Amino acid sequence: MTTTQLNAIVVGMGELQVSKDPQAVLTCLGLGSCIGFSSYDPVAKVAGLVHIVLPDSAGKTGALPGKFADTALPALIGDMERLGAEKRRMLVRITGGAQMSLIAGSAGIFKTGERNLEATKIAATEHGLRIAAADVGGHSGRTLRLYVETGKVTVTTAGTETKDL
Repeated sequence: MTTTQLNAIVVGMGELQVSKDPQAVLTCLGLGSCIGFSSYDPVAKVAGLVHIVLPDSAGKTGALPGKFADTALPALIGDMERLGAEKRRMLVRITGGAQMSLIAGSAGIFKTGERNLEATKIAATEHGLRIAAADVGGHSGRTLRLYVETGKVTVTTAGTETKDL
């Protein structure tokens, strides 16, 4: 009996990855205020993950398309469709959007996680995607893993055990 070696593909800040490789595990490490937006087409077995850093590109050009919620989703959808996925079948799960600034009196100033989450939800709606599950908010970092073979998504929150999303 042989075991299959999984291939972790780390999706860094502002990056986007799609895959049909059944041994691939798309991974966002240490999501704080950023959003890990995962999408999976169970028929085509195409997975996509984007590491959203900020809510709005505000007309900025030349940046990684995954950096902003408003540019990340159309780029992710397009890349997944090029591998045979169909938008109507995409299962979306998100994590992140934490309030990481715990400096006294700063809670109202640095709401990047909250703004990222809201912008991501708006972009998903605008592109006809429904978020099936979410693990968001709070004050802790998270790691998201998307297993391409099955579409399984796990989330590990700092200081807790890994759970399925």
